[in-house]
Amino acid sequence: MSPRFVNHSERPELWDRIPEVFAGVVPEYNLHGDINETHWNRLFEEFRDYQFLLYDEESDEILGAGRSLPRVWDGTPKDLGSGLDDSISAAFLARDSGRKPTALVALGVEVAPKHQGSGHSKALLTHLSDLARADGLDHLIVPLRPIWKHRYPLAPVERYAEWTREDGEPFDPWIRTQVRLGGTVAAAMERSSRISGTVAEWESWTGMAFPGDGDYVFPEGLSTLRVDRARDRAVYWEPAVWVTFDLREPAPEAAPRS
Repeated sequence: MSPRFVNHSERPELWDRIPEVFAGVVPEYNLHGDINETHWNRLFEEFRDYQFLLYDEESDEILGAGRSLPRVWDGTPKDLGSGLDDSISAAFLARDSGRKPTALVALGVEVAPKHQGSGHSKALLTHLSDLARADGLDHLIVPLRPIWKHRYPLAPVERYAEWTREDGEPFDPWIRTQVRLGGTVAAAMERSSRISGTVAEWESWTGMAFPGDGDYVFPEGLSTLRVDRARDRAVYWEPAVWVTFDLREPAPEAAPRS
């Protein structure tokens, strides 16, 4: 029996396993975004059919997960907005106002650690495109988290997004995967997702001390963390690179390259 996609509305109990199955896929600080407090739980209440798992029923294993929302987009880079937080807010605003969505925005595409390297990320992206097409949406848009950006936290994300290998393909592996599947790098944003907390919370999330005020490079951070000890506040803006897929055109075959 082949793995299949299971929507949250079909098997909600499977999502109880997510914290254990995907432990370590993203850094701890990524689990504490400010947007979570106002919107995250609503994904699974109002957009349940857009949250899905790649599930192997025979082995009873979760292989991957995808989270998404339909939103309004006019097709221009400017209208993409600043990234993840802005897209989530825009999607709920459009829903509450009765506006018809035109694109599906991918909020997360994750493969369980023990199953990485098996091509599941491509299957998850393809399924997102299929979901969008089934709903008559013209585009899939992805404010992706570039997976090698933490190696270059001081490089502006706009510059990072333009880096290429000697063969001309994108430098970042996650950007490269999506471009091979037909995506276009449309924009890069320094402030995609805001994560704020007390100094103690950030020290717990990162495993390092922040003894004074200022900007810090920290483990797995894609940019710097601003610490204000007098206010007991630390704020980080995670950058993102926008990749867009025009679903009105057939997707190219992905090249079998490393």
